[in-house]
Amino acid sequence: MSPEATGRAMLGVSSGLFSNAVVIRLSGEIDAYGLPMLREHLTRVWDLSPTPYLILDLQAVGFCDSMGMNELLDIMHRCEARETRLLLGGVQGVMARVLSITGLRNAFEVFDTMDEALRHAAVRG
Repeated sequence: MSPEATGRAMLGVSSGLFSNAVVIRLSGEIDAYGLPMLREHLTRVWDLSPTPYLILDLQAVGFCDSMGMNELLDIMHRCEARETRLLLGGVQGVMARVLSITGLRNAFEVFDTMDEALRHAAVRG
C-alpha cells in the first residue's frame, strides 16, 4: 500500500550547494516508503566530486524508523569513505528523540539548527 493510501507523509528530498557543502533537505517521513527516493537522490550526490561536507537538513522530518536510521548510518559510512564530513542540521523534536533513544546522537555531528551546521562548515571549510 502506498504512503498516500495510508495517510502517511511522503519523503521530500531536495539538494543544493552551499560554499563547500552539499546540502540535502529532507521533509516528511524517513521510512521504507521514502528510502528509494532518498537513495536515488544520493546516487547523484555520490557521482559528484567529494565536497568537504554533506549536510542533511532534518528540521522538517516528522518521523524516522529503524530503516531510516540505518540509512543515515550508511550515509555516514559512505561519507567517511569519501573523506566527507556528515553534519546533521535542524535536529529537533522527533529526530532529536530518535537519535537520543537509539544512542546514536554521539555517532553523528549534530546541530540544533541548520544555521549552526552551515556556519560550522563555512568556518572549518
